[in-house]
Amino acid sequence: MNWSEQIDIYCERLGPGFWAEPLNAISNLAFIAAALILWPRARRHRPSALLCAILFVIGVGSFLFHTFATQWASTADSTPIGIFILVYLYFVHRHFVGLPRWAAGLSTLGFAPYAALMVPLLNALPFFRISDFYWTVPILLFVYAAGLWRRDRATAEGMAIGAGILTLSITLRSLDMTLCYVWPFGTHVFWHLLNGVMLGWMIHVWLGWKGRRLAAAGASG
Repeated sequence: MNWSEQIDIYCERLGPGFWAEPLNAISNLAFIAAALILWPRARRHRPSALLCAILFVIGVGSFLFHTFATQWASTADSTPIGIFILVYLYFVHRHFVGLPRWAAGLSTLGFAPYAALMVPLLNALPFFRISDFYWTVPILLFVYAAGLWRRDRATAEGMAIGAGILTLSITLRSLDMTLCYVWPFGTHVFWHLLNGVMLGWMIHVWLGWKGRRLAAAGASG
């Protein structure tokens, strides 16, 4: 692989320059802002603090990709996203579902075969193939929300809302090149803005779960 190879896959990019995607680059502040806003609450708990740290790195990595637009920058963009997904899934299994650590770890590893099964199916659908991997996440969130609905309604509702925001976000990401002729800046910028909201919201959902657990423990004590 040529790590310095240029990548041009977004409507806004019209050349090789550092600021060839100004909106796509600057909109990554949404990730960083979400992490900083949540940090005062999140830092008191290791899981949420870790998620905030990863969210901050997502913003940095995506900024690098939409400025340098190279293979190495693409890796810097996608790697922290994948890490956030796996870490959050582990916390879902460990905290929301209540599995022991070993079972939560094994369940999280199950995301790989799940994605390997779903991506070819989504790739066979014209609109969904553009963001085939990303669609696996809201589908899974809706499944977990349904499974938790009777057991923990507040957490289930939070996950369903997050899945809904991500569904809209992925839809706009997928329309970037399709709408390029009528909206020359593209729609990828909205993917960043909505994902900043969505990932911040998912950390908020975990913090809400933790707060309810602490309140229940205090009431019973």
